[in-house]
Amino acid sequence: MPAVRFQPGDTVMGRWPGSNLYYEVKVLRFDPKTQLYTVIYKDGTELELKDGDIKSLTGFKQGRSRSRSRSRSPARTRRSRSRSPARTVRRSSSRTTEVRKEKFKEVLEVRLTPVKTEEESENQVGSRYNLRRRKDQGDGRPAELEKKLEAILPQATPREAVKTTELEFGGRFGVLFWLLFLPVMVLALLILCAQEDASLLNFPLTPPPLHSLWDCQVFGIVLLWLLFQAVLSLLPIGKVVEGMPLKNGKTLKYRINGFYALIFSAISVGAASYNEVDLSYIHGHFLQFYTSALIISILLSVYLFIRSRWAAVDDLAPAVIFVKIIQLNPRIKDFDIKFFCEMRPGLIGWVVINFAMLLAEMKHKNLDTPSPAMLLVNGFQLLWVADGLWHEEKLLTMMDIVHDGFGFMLAFGDLAWVPFTFTCQAYYLASHPSDLSAFWIVAIMIMNVVGYYIFRKANSQKFAFRRNPSDPALSHLKTIPTATGKSLIVSGLWGFVRHPNYLGDLIMALAWSLSCGFNHVIPYFYLIYLILLLVHRNARDEHQCRKKYGLAWGEYCKTVRYRIFPGIY
Repeated sequence: MPAVRFQPGDTVMGRWPGSNLYYEVKVLRFDPKTQLYTVIYKDGTELELKDGDIKSLTGFKQGRSRSRSRSRSPARTRRSRSRSPARTVRRSSSRTTEVRKEKFKEVLEVRLTPVKTEEESENQVGSRYNLRRRKDQGDGRPAELEKKLEAILPQATPREAVKTTELEFGGRFGVLFWLLFLPVMVLALLILCAQEDASLLNFPLTPPPLHSLWDCQVFGIVLLWLLFQAVLSLLPIGKVVEGMPLKNGKTLKYRINGFYALIFSAISVGAASYNEVDLSYIHGHFLQFYTSALIISILLSVYLFIRSRWAAVDDLAPAVIFVKIIQLNPRIKDFDIKFFCEMRPGLIGWVVINFAMLLAEMKHKNLDTPSPAMLLVNGFQLLWVADGLWHEEKLLTMMDIVHDGFGFMLAFGDLAWVPFTFTCQAYYLASHPSDLSAFWIVAIMIMNVVGYYIFRKANSQKFAFRRNPSDPALSHLKTIPTATGKSLIVSGLWGFVRHPNYLGDLIMALAWSLSCGFNHVIPYFYLIYLILLLVHRNARDEHQCRKKYGLAWGEYCKTVRYRIFPGIY
């Protein structure tokens, strides 16, 4: 086992990930399993660095002093030229290489210097650290030096991804719990929704017979649906865009045609309904559809597990289920499996299932038109899905794509959880009608419109700012700069709460649930789940941001006090 070169508390020079720049850092701890040092920069940012990315403070300064002494006196070179031109050529050639290498080392050294910006004087925040090269501080070195040296020595400092082995969702025991608990919980929810008395007091539930959980024909339908959506995603329509830079420095390309897939799917479902295909079949075999989706998500997870064993190190990400390391963005050539599952089969399937429940309500209740409550739920959720697919490109900035590895948690969530729990309101209304007065219909519609406005405005602003912070349309926003070069918005909706998009999403979820009345708590399952999900996601997000932005994040939290609910949380 290699010896540990640095001890906790040592002050060393650490390389900033993905760059050639070194900063003075303090060693916090060393993990013998991962062979990584956890260090803290002067602005409070904590990162994990490899041994090769850390240099001792004395050794770093000695390297600089040696390079200066070698290039201090040009007189010796001139004397050699007068004595022997042939000898001069050899010496100048070798000295030029040496000087270039030593100058290259000098370029790598930077200083963390406190600077103040206009935004700070406006918001009355204290001094911050900013990443600046020495050439920017007026030491007389030409600005083009680093570019020239990179051309001379392109292999001197290869870019390496910073990997982390941090396990989330409760670690291994938490992973096992969710693996067993979530599928059973969804099954219990569907059984309750189908009962005449959908009360939680009916627990424990009687297990359904096995034949009601499996049907080969249903399994084939689910496979055909996945194949149909995969074909639509590969159609050469829609623009091709680049995603956000990943931790390994790569930028992947994605074809954005989800809204077209929704239109083609709607046309196909409409044609099937016109040709008297009984779509209420989905309602009658709902448990079998769920079981089929569950089995497919498990099989996909096993495939991803096996595939990750031979994946390149830079393609791996922290796992949330099954294994310690899984792939971040598994692909089959240009087909991105995670991006496809995130938006296509589950979300579009959600809309199709809702429509099937609407037809089932009309069929079983002998109605000529759907009930107002069913129309509200279908309309609200269709708007949410259509909006997500219309703004599909914005998904590329979300934590699911940029940070989370693709394993069972996301596979099950995309293929089974979303289409079979997000449809619980429509599934409930198919058997439990809700009579809404005109007042409640208008109030619920207004609530959904307000929630949608907050949700869409906040997400659009966030996406535009991430893509181009210098956009003139965003010049009115106040920001706090950070040591990473990025800024944090502290005005408008993002100055109201830290996650206004979450707030808008929750207001819409409340409107969907209120459409089902107040007789049972089951229709409010989605609202309860969403609150728990977003509070947990907020905690994960803040943990990552605190490590990434350091002291700037603390100042941001002081400026924007509330996370999701103004005045409460």
